Amino acid sequence: MAEAILWNELKAKRLGGYKFARQVPIGPYFADFVCREHKLVVELDGSQHADNDYDRQRDEFMRAKGYSVLRFWSADALKHMPGVCETILAAVEGRLAEDIISADLRFVMAKAGKDRAS
Repeated sequence: MAEAILWNELKAKRLGGYKFARQVPIGPYFADFVCREHKLVVELDGSQHADNDYDRQRDEFMRAKGYSVLRFWSADALKHMPGVCETILAAVEGRLAEDIISADLRFVMAKAGKDRAS
């Protein structure tokens, strides 16, 4: 449900005029949402993703391909969609300048100088 609501905010360039795609393959993984132009992956996670090694490996793979990864909890996205959208805009526009790891948000920037082919 959170994914459908967020997609409604992102599709058709509704969020700041930026183009997002849904369920995009990146290597062996699928990203919930991607802004290819700005190399940003946005993920919505349920509680099964708490402290998940698979997700960390997945994030590292995407970072190595030149993508920054922004993760939100699905429940938080439902409760705070305007804040989620503002955070996505900040990431796309380069206003997030360092990795952020907190209880309700995870943002890891793309690795510099790595192969960025998708």
